[in-house]
Amino acid sequence: MKILICEDESSIRSFLKINFERNGFNVIEAETGEEALRLTELEKPIVVVLDVMLPGISGFDVCKKLRKKYPDIGIIMLTAKGQDIDKIEGLKYGADDYVVKPFNPIEFILRTKALIRRLEDNKESSENKNIIESNGFIIDKYSKTIKKGDDYISLTPKEFTIIKIFAENQGRAFSRDEILNLVWGYEFIGDPKIVDVNIRRLRSKIEDDASEPIFIETVWGTGYRWKKDE
Repeated sequence: MKILICEDESSIRSFLKINFERNGFNVIEAETGEEALRLTELEKPIVVVLDVMLPGISGFDVCKKLRKKYPDIGIIMLTAKGQDIDKIEGLKYGADDYVVKPFNPIEFILRTKALIRRLEDNKESSENKNIIESNGFIIDKYSKTIKKGDDYISLTPKEFTIIKIFAENQGRAFSRDEILNLVWGYEFIGDPKIVDVNIRRLRSKIEDDASEPIFIETVWGTGYRWKKDE
């Protein structure tokens, strides 16, 4: 767990470093906001601890720049006792938490670990939202890839969009017009049979036997649907 501590008072910085290292953290030190920005770019810490009062660029400005460039990084502000406005400003600029001086090092470390758990949970949740698993297929909406077993299937952008819509709506029958509008857009003026052409191509790529499709089912009188997972 890599953490960057930006604090201009060397005694506080050293105190934090010792306690964090005792708890398994890899600590990077910075005395100024400018140095914190440079080291964050270089070292990619999971959490940055920022003192509000820094020489040169303030902790608030560093926080704002970090949040804009690294939306997933954890930021903890160090504020002076009784300075509620500092807490409000820090949260406004994107800080995840704040710790008031003087602080209990054990509490500080526990709060940092709790923040890291939240960041990891959020990352996992975000990644999971991009993955659809259905009927033995793994569909990655982020990388726009589809995998069947151990093999990746090469699809055109339109073919992938059709599969994504189907897999997101398992068991729902889509008419040809619905598919046409969702994939090609309402202003499409070509031949509507392009839907059937793409369905045939998809079946040739994903079905074990395209003449007897299992995954993309024909709904007579309506259109097509993706087989619902049993």
